[in-house]
Amino acid sequence: MKIIAYYLPQFHEIPENNEMWGKGFTEWTNVRNAKPLFEGHMQPVEPLNGNYYNLLDVNVMRWQAKIAKEYGVYGFCFYHYWYNGHKLLEKPIENFLSENDIDYPFCICWANHNWTTSWKDNDFRIIYQQDYSDRTDWKNHFDYLLPFFKDKRYIKNNGKPLVVIYEIARIPLMNEMIDYWQKMAKANGFPGIDFAFQCVTADTIVGFNTKRFSYDIEYQPQYLRELTYKKHIKLNNTLSYYKRKLFGFIKTPKVITNAVVSNAQNSTPIIVDYDEAWKKIISMRPMRKNSIPGAFVRMDTTPRMKNRGFITQGMTVDKFHMYLKKQIINCRENYKSNMMFMFAWNEWAEGGYLEPDKKDGYKVLEAIKSALIDTNELE
Repeated sequence: MKIIAYYLPQFHEIPENNEMWGKGFTEWTNVRNAKPLFEGHMQPVEPLNGNYYNLLDVNVMRWQAKIAKEYGVYGFCFYHYWYNGHKLLEKPIENFLSENDIDYPFCICWANHNWTTSWKDNDFRIIYQQDYSDRTDWKNHFDYLLPFFKDKRYIKNNGKPLVVIYEIARIPLMNEMIDYWQKMAKANGFPGIDFAFQCVTADTIVGFNTKRFSYDIEYQPQYLRELTYKKHIKLNNTLSYYKRKLFGFIKTPKVITNAVVSNAQNSTPIIVDYDEAWKKIISMRPMRKNSIPGAFVRMDTTPRMKNRGFITQGMTVDKFHMYLKKQIINCRENYKSNMMFMFAWNEWAEGGYLEPDKKDGYKVLEAIKSALIDTNELE
């Protein structure tokens, strides 16, 4: 079983973040500044031994790859930010590429959403906006990614590099762009590209021909969260839903009488019961032939979103171990997949991290390895 963990590169300074949020800003800024919002709310979280690392140090990435491999995490899926040639947070993966002694599989997820202030405030200011109509940019983007595809460590299926796209609904000329990239890949000696998209809701693909995609990835627990929302938010049609969602106009319902989600008022975080969330995830079955299931260790976005955050409450390492074993079996027997995407390797400000912390040390990683051994799926 190939457990692939999403990897956030925002643990080093960049000029754009310094300008927007202040000198020295990294994801650790949000983590350190987090506050408990209610009794029993476990914030702030702390890395083990105060390891507030800087990802410009390649030795950090060597350490990450070493412990990930040791505990059965198959590979990293690096978030990649490209805005018509303007790159953001690119140095960690570029350093990873250049240091070929870091023997660890990886792939890329193009985080193709606009770069905005939505996580920080309600203004929803756009800092960098995507323009998908520039066909020259398609070539430039592919040319930038080509050295990664050629790397022996890049995750490939039958010789095809695996490329994940975060939000396909944003790309007006998606089919044309994918066809062009497939043509470019074949011209460079590959049999093609295995494209996958993150399936955040059941309606992610409405209006799109997904035949060009080899896989869809159920992004947990966000996928579950949005499915739950859908039951309680009445909108005229799917297009209206996405317009409002993308521009931040949907407000959390004042009261959700679902067993999974509770929210007393709009000014408080949405709290999801950890056990109920996992039970629903395990009960899910693939929506399409090549769906890839997701998994998560925990989620708490309040270090970023404050009282607009989303929390899975009640996680313990033993519970995580139990549910992950069940999801591995679900993945194997019902999804017929040898891949599972995990939220996440180092999303510290959203609670999705596998790296050792002060509270549990290496126990989460140990739970992953144990779950793989117990299900006879350790690579």
